[in-house]
Amino acid sequence: MKVYFIGAGPGASDLITLRGAKILGQVPMVLYAGSLVPKEMLQHCRPETELIDTAELNLEQQQACYVRAQAAGSDVARLHSGDPAIYGATAEQMRRLDALGIEYEVVPGVSSFFAAAAAIKSELTKPEVSQTVILTRVSGRASAVPEAEAIAKLAEHRATMCIFLSGPHLKKIVTDLRLHYPEDTPVTLVYRASWPEQRIYQGTLGTILKETKRGEWNLTTMMLVGAALGHGAQVESSLYSKDFKHLFRAVKKPRSKAVKAETPEQLEKVAA
Repeated sequence: MKVYFIGAGPGASDLITLRGAKILGQVPMVLYAGSLVPKEMLQHCRPETELIDTAELNLEQQQACYVRAQAAGSDVARLHSGDPAIYGATAEQMRRLDALGIEYEVVPGVSSFFAAAAAIKSELTKPEVSQTVILTRVSGRASAVPEAEAIAKLAEHRATMCIFLSGPHLKKIVTDLRLHYPEDTPVTLVYRASWPEQRIYQGTLGTILKETKRGEWNLTTMMLVGAALGHGAQVESSLYSKDFKHLFRAVKKPRSKAVKAETPEQLEKVAA
């Protein structure tokens, strides 16, 4: 018996990995977070699969499902939004599975910050602009962010930042970001990236609070901020430059033109 922690991706049912979809079609029990994972994702399951929405279950009740499956010798898929490694609350489940002697495996998924970047057709890293991406969020009732990782302190790096669950806290977040980022720094909000109801706002730190209304961006909103989101003229990477030599591509040197010696004096110069 094994439990599979599967990253469901950002929302669209076809953004789950092939491995994750295959497992969903094999296991007899699937636990999923109904508040975060769209029901369309369950189309990968068999009709007879037992589907359990964990939105209303506490950790002990979820553990009871694993114990029941263990007694039956049945595999279980635990479907998490995005990727299980980021804000997935998987560690506490794994500790309990270790205590029960239940084997488990993690199947990675597409995180919502990737889907948000894809929605606006933008790279998060660009040469000589930003080569660092900071993933963070604001403190919530379920778990607090350590003081050393407060947005105001992370903003000192002026790297690209991806701020999860940012919707209800825009004013505080923007105030903290302005301590270090210029007013014209590009900002993007993506609500439910890849879902049918996806919404996008693009502006700057100086315009976002004027152009958005309090309460119109819900909890499942990703904020992207940083100079790398800009579309102006920027330095290009050398990776695909015709003059850049690496292990898989040699630089072609121009052929030197042969000098034709027509007189004894010219012949003597060529020989020299």
